[in-house]
Amino acid sequence: MTSPAWSADLDPGAFEAAAALLEDVRRRGAPVVVAAHVSPDGDALGGALALHLGLSRWGLATIPTVGEAPLKVPAALAELPGVEDLLPPGALPRPDEAGLVITVDAAGPDRLGRIARYLEAGVPALVLDHHASSTGFGDVRLVAPRAAATVQIAAELLRALKIGFDRDIATCLYVGLVTDTGRFGFENTDRSAMELAGELLDAGVPHAELTARLFDTRSLGELRLLAHALQRLTFVPGVALVHTHITHAELADAGLGLEAVEAMIDVVRSADVAEVALVLKPAPDGTWKGSLRSRRCVDVGAVATALGGGGHARAAGFDAAGTPEEIVARVVTLLREP
Repeated sequence: MTSPAWSADLDPGAFEAAAALLEDVRRRGAPVVVAAHVSPDGDALGGALALHLGLSRWGLATIPTVGEAPLKVPAALAELPGVEDLLPPGALPRPDEAGLVITVDAAGPDRLGRIARYLEAGVPALVLDHHASSTGFGDVRLVAPRAAATVQIAAELLRALKIGFDRDIATCLYVGLVTDTGRFGFENTDRSAMELAGELLDAGVPHAELTARLFDTRSLGELRLLAHALQRLTFVPGVALVHTHITHAELADAGLGLEAVEAMIDVVRSADVAEVALVLKPAPDGTWKGSLRSRRCVDVGAVATALGGGGHARAAGFDAAGTPEEIVARVVTLLREP
């Protein structure tokens, strides 16, 4: 297989540097924390678990985690191989005991939650990411904005270490690939993504089962939340924005957390009049988490960055204070700027 086009985004020798760093930690026998970003999606958690499974087989003492407590895994990802090994931040080794932290799909330390303390303590960091808004943190960086998903970078790292893809590793990688490409329907889907998907299917990935679990299964509580969101759906014709929000009370009534709202943006963005879609979700501290998507023309990554967040041109997010109406007004103002 030829090198994917996105590999040109990496510094020359980046995989060699990563391999040398990992080999040094393996020689010392120090534990390695593998962290997906907070509120993990399929790419973050799939990539972290694939690395955990592969690198532990290679001889590293890896510990997968998400830097939030309580640690919650979206229901659609709860049966991923290796998910039972996840440890909450409070159960991890102290920073002075850790040999390395590997971050997966996090554009900056702010997306790592309580794992950021390892960086603050000077623990070496290996960064795998595909966000153009990556802040440049980490000691060795495998950051390729043109990669469709971070799991593509994780797969190449495992390949560089001569770690094969068994069914479990392949399943974790495939979940990240199929979710971040929108079932291979987003414009980030290129030849390298399709070739990797074929390789993972050959390794035994249960494609139909995963598709049903990831995209075609919702709890009654999630469907009731969606009903609330669709009832208040609003269209702003001047900027072709469709937006909605979910309240704390609605989440509490459904007995669900924020992870249950992650897929809602994909329903909202399907509106035929929408160039841009926005879903606001209530954060525990009283602020709001915004998810943005665009179809063809608008760079929502730039909009999210202007609001203190970041992401990709067609998919991004941000945190903001204020009422939903005030936040929508800020988004509309940014969308109207030339």
